[in-house]
Amino acid sequence: MNVSKQKNLGELLEDFSRHQKSMREELHKVIVGQEEVVEQVMAAIFTRGHCLLEGVPGLAKTLLVSTIAKVLDMGFKRIQFTPDLMPSDITGTNVLDEDETGKRSFRFVEGPIFTNILLADEINRTPPKTQAALLQAMQEREVSVGRTTFDLPDPFFAIATQNPIEQEGTYPLPEAQLDRFMFNIKVDYPSVREEELILSSTTRNEKQEVKKVLSGRAIVNLQKLVNSVAVSEYIIKYTAALVRATRPSDESAPDYVKNFVDWGAGPRAGQNLIAGGKAMAAMDGRFSIAIDDIKKVAEPVLRHRVNTNFQAQAEGLTTEGLIKRILNDVPTPPIEKFENA
Repeated sequence: MNVSKQKNLGELLEDFSRHQKSMREELHKVIVGQEEVVEQVMAAIFTRGHCLLEGVPGLAKTLLVSTIAKVLDMGFKRIQFTPDLMPSDITGTNVLDEDETGKRSFRFVEGPIFTNILLADEINRTPPKTQAALLQAMQEREVSVGRTTFDLPDPFFAIATQNPIEQEGTYPLPEAQLDRFMFNIKVDYPSVREEELILSSTTRNEKQEVKKVLSGRAIVNLQKLVNSVAVSEYIIKYTAALVRATRPSDESAPDYVKNFVDWGAGPRAGQNLIAGGKAMAAMDGRFSIAIDDIKKVAEPVLRHRVNTNFQAQAEGLTTEGLIKRILNDVPTPPIEKFENA
């Protein structure tokens, strides 16, 4: 990269960093706390990724997503997933129309998936056939009805929620479908101070209004900017080592992974780690990824891609705990090898 081009990219990233800070300020007019959750959702949006939010009811998951849509001035639709929801309720369907001359023809009526930000609320409460309709659209960014294929709007993001309690009557997402989500984000309870602020701000008759910071077209341009963030061979080697360390069949995996993990993360995890690292660097105004950027996104990228066995569960070991241990144990590559890269 020549000096002038690098300077131009640096200026663009500085502007991007200011924009994302403005977005956060607007979001926090409505959302109290949840800094990591907001950061991770934004990172996914800037890298064309989809998110799975997990948390107990009442933690403002739906409010967060709808507020992001307002701040970004993009279309937003919400689907409440229920056991009787059909694939056509998501994607749309062909209806038979008759014109003034009596001629009949089919007309496609778009489903709620034709939007920029789609909130799939409680995705695990609908049967696999309906889940698959959404997940196919997430992967291909298009919908096929009959012999016709319809492109989804650009940008398009799916943000699904799952309730970790009340699992009776639910349909857990298979591992292959979970892998389509870039991040699995845990939404936790607020701190004491945050809960006091929530009670103080939501029990008044005041309603906070958020300003529009960016448009859908601007988001598409920012996605291209984030994708241009540099990735060194040093980062590539570290990311590959990190992902391979989660696989019990890999010779480089630590003994505790071989003992407590049924299967580890696939190549898509590494792709998402790099993409998430690019977003973290760009949001910080930097044009190259650091090891800390990869570590920052490691848990949301890996927690739904690493499956622990019964022995781990019997000993009270969590996936998050194993991921943190792997992050501590996987060494960084020797820098001297990449000085001339």
